[in-house]
Amino acid sequence: MAIRLLIVLIALGLLLVAPQLARWRDDRWFRRWVAQLSDTSGAARVVLALLLPTALCALIVGLLGWSPLGELLRLLFALAVLLYCLGPREFETDLEAILHASDDVSREAAAQNLADDGQPVAWSAPALGEAVAYAALRRRFAVLLWFFLLGPIGALLYRLAQTLGRNDAIRLDPAAQRAAGYVANALDWLPAQLLTFTLAVVGHWDAVIDAWRRWHAQAPATSWYSAGPGFLGVAAKADVLSDIEAGDGYAEEHHDPLGELQRLRGALQRALLAWLSVVALVVIGGWIG
Repeated sequence: MAIRLLIVLIALGLLLVAPQLARWRDDRWFRRWVAQLSDTSGAARVVLALLLPTALCALIVGLLGWSPLGELLRLLFALAVLLYCLGPREFETDLEAILHASDDVSREAAAQNLADDGQPVAWSAPALGEAVAYAALRRRFAVLLWFFLLGPIGALLYRLAQTLGRNDAIRLDPAAQRAAGYVANALDWLPAQLLTFTLAVVGHWDAVIDAWRRWHAQAPATSWYSAGPGFLGVAAKADVLSDIEAGDGYAEEHHDPLGELQRLRGALQRALLAWLSVVALVVIGGWIG
């Protein structure tokens, strides 16, 4: 775990000084591989599409261990995989593009980059907050969680599953598309739950938790894989709306999407610090134990 924490810190530091590293992810090889599986359909096609790349990743990790520089090579390989999976664009850079745009038209155009699934993002504080939360989940928090739990294999599996399940450019038969969506939703479920709880801690606890509870009270038992993590979106909206309703004499600022974007950005930065702190405590506890 200590090595994985070190790799995460290095990756985040590299993206901070060189955000263009997040743009080098090219999934054309994966699209070609999925196209090669056109003779299969349904869940079998999804399993094969995800199994070979992750198995190859596991094989490389194992083979690197036999090298005299095995640990160093494993670290470098894991770092490369993590940087690949944190794309397709650096999260903070997209937020900066919105904040530094010259007018509302440019800001709204820049906001569309937050939606990796191609859905339009309306220029309003709640809609922008929802898009930011999902972008943070799928470009950063979920990748980091699966990397901490399963190493580069987990991060790669998550990224490819999201690409397969949410990228309309990949043509799948209806059964395979449904199965791919199930896998993408299932891998989103745990990190989205943790991110929602973290947002509640660093933001408006009552509003976020109430929205989370209402969503789960209405959701079917199979929602953890049959539906996307909608609770994260409604929780982010509730957090934004709670801030707007609070006002505190600054109604114009709170109604301004840019003001809410800056506040939510700060909350997500605190959430990231909280996650890293928890992992650091686990590492320290392991050393002490």
